[in-house]
Amino acid sequence: MSKKNQHVVPKGDDWAVRGAGNEKVTKIVSTQKEAIKIARDIAINQGSEMFIHGENGQIRERNTYGKDNFPPKG
Repeated sequence: MSKKNQHVVPKGDDWAVRGAGNEKVTKIVSTQKEAIKIARDIAINQGSEMFIHGENGQIRERNTYGKDNFPPKG
């Protein structure tokens, strides 16, 4: 299974989960919260990233769920 980043994007009055580079969406749901949960579960399973887009389409948040090649210095 390839590690595709997951995007939560607006789709009309609904929200969609779409794998990066895919034309078709993975799932369409009525709330952004539900789409985020689905995208997070997929990203965790694949060890990839999740991008949350706002209603305007701009990325507003991003989370990494895998090996981080550049972890924060603590």
